[in-house]
Amino acid sequence: MEQGKDRKARRITSAFVAAGVTLGVAGGLAALTTTSSNAATAAGCTAVYSTTWDSGSGFGSQVVITDDGPAWSNWTLSYSYAGNQTLQNGWNGTWAQSGKTVTVTSAAYNGAVASGGTVTPAGNFTYSGTNAAPTSFAVNGIVCSGTVPPTTPSTTPSTTPSTTPTTPPTTPPTTPSTTPSTSPSSPGGGTGHVANPFLGATSYLSPDYTGEVNAQVAADQSSNPTLAASEAKMAAFPTAVWMDHIGAITGAGDSVHHGLQWHLDQALTQQQAGTPITLEVVIYDLPGRDCAAIASNGEIPATAAGLTEYESQYIDPISTILANPKYSSIRIVAIVEPDSLPNAVTNQSKPACATATPFYESGVEYALNKLHAIPNVYNYVDIAHSAWLGWSSNMGPAAQEYAKVARATTAGFSSVDGFISNTANYTPTTEPFLPNSTLQVGGNPLDSAKFYQYNPYFDEYDYDQAMYTQLVGQGFSSNIGMLIDTSRNGWGGPNRPTSLNSAPTTVDTYVAANKVDQRPFRGDWCNQSGAGIGARPTVQPYGASNHIIAFVWIKPPGESDGDYVTATHSHGDPHCDPNGTNTDGNGGTYSTGSLAGGDVPAGQWFAAEFQQEVTNAYPVL
Repeated sequence: MEQGKDRKARRITSAFVAAGVTLGVAGGLAALTTTSSNAATAAGCTAVYSTTWDSGSGFGSQVVITDDGPAWSNWTLSYSYAGNQTLQNGWNGTWAQSGKTVTVTSAAYNGAVASGGTVTPAGNFTYSGTNAAPTSFAVNGIVCSGTVPPTTPSTTPSTTPSTTPTTPPTTPPTTPSTTPSTSPSSPGGGTGHVANPFLGATSYLSPDYTGEVNAQVAADQSSNPTLAASEAKMAAFPTAVWMDHIGAITGAGDSVHHGLQWHLDQALTQQQAGTPITLEVVIYDLPGRDCAAIASNGEIPATAAGLTEYESQYIDPISTILANPKYSSIRIVAIVEPDSLPNAVTNQSKPACATATPFYESGVEYALNKLHAIPNVYNYVDIAHSAWLGWSSNMGPAAQEYAKVARATTAGFSSVDGFISNTANYTPTTEPFLPNSTLQVGGNPLDSAKFYQYNPYFDEYDYDQAMYTQLVGQGFSSNIGMLIDTSRNGWGGPNRPTSLNSAPTTVDTYVAANKVDQRPFRGDWCNQSGAGIGARPTVQPYGASNHIIAFVWIKPPGESDGDYVTATHSHGDPHCDPNGTNTDGNGGTYSTGSLAGGDVPAGQWFAAEFQQEVTNAYPVL
């Protein structure tokens, strides 16, 4: 299933220090984390408790337990709360609660823990009143004692980016590789090429996006002050700068979308002394761009002359600006050509894609060569999303395609720092009530539901873990980082399920009752009705050992995905028409899921969409 989007058209890990937890945060803030550290003494274990989010009535927690004695073949963690904290769900173990006491028993995949090894069970809870952290933990009956944790932080909304992650994974991350890094991992000082550019850095806040948000806040203030107050918080989150046409390099000549050099200069003014700052820029103008879409078709033809134009008129000017020593303290995160190479895998039956593919491959190769040569630029190549490449028939060939292009570059696999999924898309980071795609309902596995069509990856977390394994297997470094665009995949609001509904007896009704993704068809992608802001930009949302190194907002929330053909204008994409339909390739026909009134050209401000996304944010703003 292909997607097509662009900005115009489109489309934590906690670092454990001693016995405590520190969380790097995009924006340079202290994390919303309560920490309890338990010294290893003679107890044979260490337990580190932290709250990963806290809304005032619910919270997420995790306990990092370390085996300081002989290896475990299985383990049981137990601890007690002082208040009325009530378990909702958990993962990385089997969770149970009796009264105030919580127990977690190891799962089949994580029972064996070597001496010195760690495991991290995590869960979600509700509460009222005070959310005091537990002070004592035991593993296999052995007490891990430690200091009393600090007071739970305030949940008062900050004017700077929150570190609250979305609902965490319901399946375990793959075991991190022990292969030595090919690049330094220290986050300090903005010097050198680090493993995670977001760690230890603040984040650039685009004045262009802030201006769009503030204008909407002013428009809504008198009619809906409550909504306006939530909208105002959006101006404090980092979003990417899109280079989606050659003219974007120098700027549109207006006050809405400035040029690349202007943004870099603004980043220098925002940078704190001695601290690096990250700026995300989207490289998006390949010859024959988005060959399977209409709303995001590019300006450069898929021809040899077009490739020369792409290289000389687009990539070369961008790389020249980025290479200016003036900007060497900025960690520039380059999102390389969304929706390009996936088309080389799945859409070769389309003549436009078959024609464009060699130019995609050569263009991405050229872009990686030019950008990788700049030490403070970090290349993250787009890998679409789980609803596109999740099938085994797509995932393996996709990894091979990315490896093919990387091998052709001067630096080989080193030219790629990592990959990004869900760019400008709406696929949830996790499906908390659908953790097992093979679960049998009515004699059939859940992935046989029409919504999934035997695609075993229901969310981006699981998809990214699987793609990581595939990519490393093709030769990429085990230190590649995975990013997820969470700008619009929250799916909150009144239609979001809040607990498991096990009553349905068919896979289709079971999935419909429990999925947070409210699209009528998983292939819908344009200005989706009911969508909401997702997890805030967050560094290492699942810990330092997880391959997902950050949540990012690449698509600026509130900017349209594309318009559609009407009697008054001939340009547009039928996928964006709220009265149109999409097909699944198997005879199924579905609504586009597009928001009514959405005949807004790609990249332009769509007020109703922004209002909806803020209203349906999850976690709430």
